[in-house]
Amino acid sequence: MMSRYEIRFAGSGGQGIILAAVIAGEAAALYEENLYVVQTQSYGPEARGGKSKAEVVISTVPIDYPKVTRPNLQVILTQQACEEFSADTLPGGRIIFDDSFVTDFPQVDAYIYQLPISRIAREQLGRELVTNMVALGAVARVLELENIVRPESVKKAILEKVPAGTKELNAKAFDEGYQVFKKSLHL
Repeated sequence: MMSRYEIRFAGSGGQGIILAAVIAGEAAALYEENLYVVQTQSYGPEARGGKSKAEVVISTVPIDYPKVTRPNLQVILTQQACEEFSADTLPGGRIIFDDSFVTDFPQVDAYIYQLPISRIAREQLGRELVTNMVALGAVARVLELENIVRPESVKKAILEKVPAGTKELNAKAFDEGYQVFKKSLHL
């Protein structure tokens, strides 16, 4: 792993962007060893439906600057977020797009993955509310490939964070996201 790895989740308020980033950060900070983690977030004044982004910096050395500047990995769930944030991606980084809401893809020097994130939540799991957990499953696969965080650490962080009656649904959403990324091809 490089000394600093930056992740940005971007979409609209109500998609669970902030919770996804918090869980990704907790997975690295609480269930992995020798990592420093900072999580930040911002959202528009209209909150639900407005712009939302949440970021995680994971590092093997103390973090001197807490903000993401050139994300290694971006998870982008809306076209508006795509237009605003895609160009920030570190050259050679990865961008995961929700193919239901992002249809016009940018020309960037990054591996691009078009995944049916919200469609899986809605059609396979019956709850669009778990879109963020599907996205986290895909993120967990990337973090595993990069040798940063183990998928079981992300899943454990999810199960510690979500309400008791939703643990099974959230775990299934995570598993679906992990598998859909595992089977995907980048463009």
